[in-house]
Amino acid sequence: MYTVIGLPMTRTLRVLWALEEMGQDFEVKPFLPGSDEVREISPLGKVPVLIDGDLVLPDSMAILCHLGDKHGQILGAPGTPERALQNAMCMRLMDELDALLWTNSRHKFILPKDQRVPDISPAIEWELNRNVDRLFSQVDTPFLTGDSFSVADIIFTHCVGWAKNVNIPIANRAALDHAKAMRARPAFQRVVELAK
Repeated sequence: MYTVIGLPMTRTLRVLWALEEMGQDFEVKPFLPGSDEVREISPLGKVPVLIDGDLVLPDSMAILCHLGDKHGQILGAPGTPERALQNAMCMRLMDELDALLWTNSRHKFILPKDQRVPDISPAIEWELNRNVDRLFSQVDTPFLTGDSFSVADIIFTHCVGWAKNVNIPIANRAALDHAKAMRARPAFQRVVELAK
């Protein structure tokens, strides 16, 4: 059984969703980022953290890759063209969506007040929408990297929800429809119930 450290409303949701998709047993310790409980497990203080036996692994992307490789699901086999394309998409999403949303959050409530840029949200909204439009001008498959659900769909859908939660509207209809279809998956719905 896996132990997942972090509140489901954070990037921890990505890990919980992946575990549900793969039918793996897990327990959740819903500790806040930066809390003493998290720092005891991972000095970074960030969530999620996955405990897999003796392995203590922080960072949602690293965790998703570990789980995908370990269970042969949600990722193509290492060394295959399918996996290379999935890696490229995941890195693109982390760079072009996740990083923008993280920057926005840092300037809203994480950085010391005197280090924040208070009017950053319009620039973030513009760039995020530009990146989503470019992405969906290139996607013509049921899932972001082909005909199978993958880590990329988890990352993208989480970012769409994150944007909504911080009042950054995404205008691209295809992107919103994709996220809606992913949120309808039974595994995602189980995570939503878990988070209540």
